[in-house]
Amino acid sequence: MTTIREPLRTRNPAPAPAPGPVVELIGAGKVYPGGVRALREVDLTVGAGELLAIVGPSGSGKSTMLNVIGTLDRPTSGTVRVAGHDVGALSDAQLSALRARHIGFVFQHFHLSPGRDAVDNVADGLLYAGVGRKERRARARAALERVRLGHRLDHRPHALSGGEKQRVAIARALVGEPDLLLADEPTGALDTASGEIVMGLLHELHASGTTICVITHDNEIAASLPRRVRFRDGAIVADSGSGFGSGSGFCSDSGSGSGSGSGAAPAPAVTPVPPQVTP
Repeated sequence: MTTIREPLRTRNPAPAPAPGPVVELIGAGKVYPGGVRALREVDLTVGAGELLAIVGPSGSGKSTMLNVIGTLDRPTSGTVRVAGHDVGALSDAQLSALRARHIGFVFQHFHLSPGRDAVDNVADGLLYAGVGRKERRARARAALERVRLGHRLDHRPHALSGGEKQRVAIARALVGEPDLLLADEPTGALDTASGEIVMGLLHELHASGTTICVITHDNEIAASLPRRVRFRDGAIVADSGSGFGSGSGFCSDSGSGSGSGSGAAPAPAVTPVPPQVTP
């Protein structure tokens, strides 16, 4: 049985990732039915160890960027590479394997299972990684300790504060040791004090080497991060440049598309497909 520390083996395996950036978009575009252009030939490179914000108002295209970088949606033009994999060349099953191994997600509204305690909620982050139940729970406890929730292991979501729920969600995203953590409005549902704790935790994780991309409309949060990529009308209009952490550096390109049209439309939901793993 494979583990999350090894490349997932499928009947149609994804190609071995080449050394390079964690995320690379080259001329990436997204057009939804009806001709709505949500992304306009975006060029973006995120190197290992970066902490950056993708910032912009509602309808600017940042949520579409989250879906494309997170492989929840495919671009209609251009190239998207995550951890060296060309997303456009992978099947749905291979994309599920890619997400399980390389990407962790943190959402604004936590998405915790109400009837399960913190350990089981975090362990669920390894369901598609070919990890046995005992090891899943052991890793979940370690991840909760990492976000300073060792005293809440057996608490269900209703017994946790908003900030604690978000820390459980962060632990779930980290339990598989992904190359990239995507945080979508991570403080949007929190009070100011809880939001500051969560952002402090993200800074600590970045200092330890985690590559983190925060999607936000909050300019104050964006200003607190080393790199800010600003979106408007589906295009990058400003990029403060790379702000590499402990990882090696790559040049970051700031680009913007041409043309006119409305901003991002909601991307269709994609249900993860468990990868077919062979012994």
